[in-house]
Amino acid sequence: MGNNKRINVVDWLQSIELERDLTLADWNKAKAMHKEEIIEFAINFTYGTKRVGESIKKDFIKLYNETFGGNNEQQ
Repeated sequence: MGNNKRINVVDWLQSIELERDLTLADWNKAKAMHKEEIIEFAINFTYGTKRVGESIKKDFIKLYNETFGGNNEQQ
């Protein structure tokens, strides 16, 4: 396994919560990060590490939005 592991949204929230109170902006950023994590996982699970086109990514974003809502994240 490579060394390019990123911090997941739960670990990120925990790290900043230990330093200060979470804000609405923090929660909105966490929602956007979580959306990206799920979409990236779904693409990688479906297509492996092959590069996919924007239309495929848009399809996964549409599926995410239909499944979880998701039109109010700030990125």
